[in-house]
Amino acid sequence: MQPLKGKIAVVAGATRGAGRGIACMLGEQGATVYCTGRSTRAKQVAPRSADDTPFTLATRPETIEETAELVTAYGGEGRYVRVDYSVEDEVRALFEQLRAEHGRLDILINDVWGGDELAIWGKPFWELPVDSGWRMQEVAVRTHIIAAKYAVPLMLAAGSGLIVEIGDGDNTSYRGSLYYDLAKASVARLALAMAEELRPHSITALYVTPGFLRSEAMLEHFGVTEANWRDGAQVDANFIASETPCFVGRAVAALAADPNVHAKSGGIFTSWELSDEYGFSDIDGNRPRWGRHYAALKAQGRP
Repeated sequence: MQPLKGKIAVVAGATRGAGRGIACMLGEQGATVYCTGRSTRAKQVAPRSADDTPFTLATRPETIEETAELVTAYGGEGRYVRVDYSVEDEVRALFEQLRAEHGRLDILINDVWGGDELAIWGKPFWELPVDSGWRMQEVAVRTHIIAAKYAVPLMLAAGSGLIVEIGDGDNTSYRGSLYYDLAKASVARLALAMAEELRPHSITALYVTPGFLRSEAMLEHFGVTEANWRDGAQVDANFIASETPCFVGRAVAALAADPNVHAKSGGIFTSWELSDEYGFSDIDGNRPRWGRHYAALKAQGRP
């Protein structure tokens, strides 16, 4: 049984990491998933400006075509469209395409990030350049607003819809750098604010965070693969509590398939709590509990 069969989803930021995992797990439940982002086989992603640090995304091999193929392999229908969500005309064109092809949209996943290209760590905010800090808000928050602006009219046409904001963390703890913290906190607030305005229209907006995400870049960082990922705990013991991108993917898919999801509108949810509620496991059979692991660290006074 595929409860999302016939549903139309857009994943903004589907190239890798949580976005790819979510796209795949929506496909696992039968959805038609438009995998969108900037990295294609024909065009590698590039730093967003001459002043930006390339970081790893500029050379990473993942593409939206690959994600679409994985969606189909998992049992859905994967499609791909190259979209830079910081360019409003490109976003408008995507949703005009969806209107022409389907006349509606059921699910929007806002997972655009790009802030790692701009993040500066280890300095207080008064020593940070304002321009790059504000640019982070543009690529990590403004992009989400643009996507939702053009997605919602298609959901209004359908009479319902689900918008999921993907973030980092489920509490108000400081995230280590002012501009990074501001961007991540803003995404959670965006879900709450949208929920208030969308509630009368039966459209749900909410926020979901993964735990310690075992993304492609993180596996590379620890010098491991998914087959031997536990060896990464020798570098950082916290890695033993990590989760694959498909764990948060199954969390989002479970929400999308829940007929009572509107009751959760405006809320903040975690992959591990949703695993407890809906009973799903990670694709390796584990049920990681980052929240419990983090709480134990704090109780021991460990960073």
